[in-house]
Amino acid sequence: GSGGSAGAEVPPFTALVKKELQEIEIKDVKEEKRFSKDVHWGGFQNKYFLAALIPKKTEGTELILKKVSDTDGELRMGGAKASLSAGTQFSQSYVMYLGPKDLDILKAFGYELDRALDFGWFDVVAKPMLQAMKFFYQYTGNYGLAIIILTVIIKILFWWPTHISYKSMKEMKKLQPEMAKLREKFKDDREKLNKEMMELYRRYKINPMSGCLPIAIQIPIFFALYKVLLYSIEIRHAPFYWWIQDLSAQDPYYISPILMGASMFVQQWMTPTTGDPTQAKMMLIMPVVFTFMFLTFPTGLVIYWLFNNLLSIGQQIYINKHVG
Repeated sequence: GSGGSAGAEVPPFTALVKKELQEIEIKDVKEEKRFSKDVHWGGFQNKYFLAALIPKKTEGTELILKKVSDTDGELRMGGAKASLSAGTQFSQSYVMYLGPKDLDILKAFGYELDRALDFGWFDVVAKPMLQAMKFFYQYTGNYGLAIIILTVIIKILFWWPTHISYKSMKEMKKLQPEMAKLREKFKDDREKLNKEMMELYRRYKINPMSGCLPIAIQIPIFFALYKVLLYSIEIRHAPFYWWIQDLSAQDPYYISPILMGASMFVQQWMTPTTGDPTQAKMMLIMPVVFTFMFLTFPTGLVIYWLFNNLLSIGQQIYINKHVG
């Protein structure tokens, strides 16, 4: 068999051995690689498809991966050795799966084949997100709308920590005149300045780190969604509306990343700063950096970030009105 399609973003050899997922590049196999204990299944994969051989009896089954050339590999599976006396029979049964790495199909097939769809570190967040998107898709018929609903739910879940963070930043804005005085007073003594700043935060019961909380919370969600959009066959060629015809590909006209950058700029402009000029400059550069980063990201991810920003702007307006 061949090692999957050219440019596949997953290693072609894949196997579940001793309940652990093995993903092996052909180039990493010197000549051959053997697994002879607890082989649950073994096969080839590419980004969206899997061909797997599953022994009915794992005991005594051996899996041999062989390198044929730099792009081709060979996979052999053998059953337990049996010594037969005259007139007796012995059989070893196998099941084969050839199909998409669709989470529901793999789960229904059994044999822990759903482990083949692996989102790495973020698996624990990514798989529930994929299930939630598939659930909303049943009712909306559009994965773009499913992503937006998921964004709203995530925003509701993290409303309170974000609220605390915004309140803290608003409180810090009130301290700016005092902070400016401290900066002037201890401009030549960085250590003393930091000490006095900490004392100021303590006196007003403000946690300077809480401003980072909304971003810190979003990082695992962001990477999990990135993996889902990149590796889930369900999202492949899934259209949204208008010019967006594939949520797993980049925006062909760069409209959504530019809108996302603009929404991020508005959000930064509305967010109270701590008065540190270096930090203020950084905050204004961030939307530009993010816009360039997002130009090549899957459009589904840009839609998530755009709607998340719009909801954050709404939350900021609410806080500005209701928090003194």
